[in-house]
Amino acid sequence: MSQTAEQDPKSDAVALDPEVLVAARAASDKKAIDIVVLDLRAVASFTDYFVICNGANSRQVQAIAEGVEDALRQDGKRPLHTEGYSAADWILLDYGDFIVHVFGAQTRKFYDLERLWRDATRAALPDDLAAQNQ
Repeated sequence: MSQTAEQDPKSDAVALDPEVLVAARAASDKKAIDIVVLDLRAVASFTDYFVICNGANSRQVQAIAEGVEDALRQDGKRPLHTEGYSAADWILLDYGDFIVHVFGAQTRKFYDLERLWRDATRAALPDDLAAQNQ
C-alpha cells in the first residue's frame, strides 16, 4: 500500500490510498461522525493507516461497519480480521494495510486513539469528505 500513496503536487498532503478513501466514503455515506484518517507509516509497522469514526448508537455503528465492508468487498477487498460486531461499541475491521475503527461515541472518547497515536500524521481528507465531516 505504501507504494500507491504519492505526494500531491498541489499540496504537502500525502494522497491517500484509494482503498482508504473507499472506506472513508462508505463510512460517510452511513453518516459516520468525525471521520479521521491517521497515517501511521512513520510510527508503526503493523499497518499504514487508521480510519477512525463513530456512530450515534449501536445500530449506526453496525451499519457503518457493514457499509465499509460492502464497499470494499465490491473492490475485491475483504477484512483479514473483524472484532466487536456483537457488542457494536467498537468494531474493528483489519484490512492489513489499514484498519477501520468504528466506535460508539463514549467508547471513542474513552480510548481516544487520536491522542494515543498523536505522533501519527492526520491525513487530509478530500474536500467533499471534509465538508460532510463537519
